[in-house]
Amino acid sequence: MDSSQWSSFLITAIGNFGFPIVITGYLLIRFEKKIEHLNDSIQALAQVIRDGGKSK
Repeated sequence: MDSSQWSSFLITAIGNFGFPIVITGYLLIRFEKKIEHLNDSIQALAQVIRDGGKSK
């Protein structure tokens, strides 16, 4: 494949797959905060379980 064919292929691939990649990136960034919050909640729950359910 020469450079002009490669360029054409690359432009076509970006055109075909660009939108889904952008949406996926947006969703990953958006859900990152929610995942971090869930992780914090799981860590707190694990600490409560380790302490035997005793309140501080």
